[in-house]
Amino acid sequence: MKEARFDLPDGRQLTWYETGQGSPLVLLHGWSMSAAVFSEIATLLSPDFRLLIPDLPGHGRSSPALQNDLAGIAADLGRWIAAIEKVPVALIGWSLGGMLALEIARQNKLPVDRLVLIATTPRFTMSDDWSFGLPSAQVRALARNLERRFEATLGDFFSLAFAGETIARERLRTIRTFAVRQSPLPDYDAAMGLLNLLAVQDQRKELSEIYQPALVLHGDLDQISPVAAGRYLAEMLPMGSFAGFSGVSHCPLLSRPQEVAAKIREFC
Repeated sequence: MKEARFDLPDGRQLTWYETGQGSPLVLLHGWSMSAAVFSEIATLLSPDFRLLIPDLPGHGRSSPALQNDLAGIAADLGRWIAAIEKVPVALIGWSLGGMLALEIARQNKLPVDRLVLIATTPRFTMSDDWSFGLPSAQVRALARNLERRFEATLGDFFSLAFAGETIARERLRTIRTFAVRQSPLPDYDAAMGLLNLLAVQDQRKELSEIYQPALVLHGDLDQISPVAAGRYLAEMLPMGSFAGFSGVSHCPLLSRPQEVAAKIREFC
């Protein structure tokens, strides 16, 4: 993939990668990861699409966001997309990336053609009226562990993304090699700030405002964003549809890359 940098108005830089030709797909990664997580699936999709893959602010080789929340990061991404692409784009978001795709669509400042939301939830933590999330105590414990053992806790969270799956050790080693080890660790303050954001994130009331066709892809073993959250998301989006993956946890794009690529190709 070709690496490039985009200069934001305040002097910060957004690093991004491009490969393939055709209709543009913007791929947005999850918390604490980088564009590298899409390396494998990009190879599968590049014969049919032009793939535009940023390191989110504070991740990979991109500068941290000044406003480290969904609105602020979506604004940074919007400036970048508007500068490099003039035709409508499809947004492919995994986990946090899916939340950002929803926010970009809601802001309605870009021509967004459609959305693919992978392991995405409209609310990350449980509340009195939402049982399809992580307990708040678990998120607070994750934040404490991140303060004490930053790199090790990121590794534990990555392992949780495959919890319950039957996946070969050699395959996991391969995934770690291309998805984790070829990029720097995320900026500490950015990672902590976004984790605090996830503790209060709630996009449920905004779903009715998003009219693009949206495909929700979700594993039935997901212990980070339960599959019920994905089903709710597909049901509440005006043009939402759902496709599940049996025996898969939080990373369908890594556990079943060929199947995910086929779903994206068909939908986009």
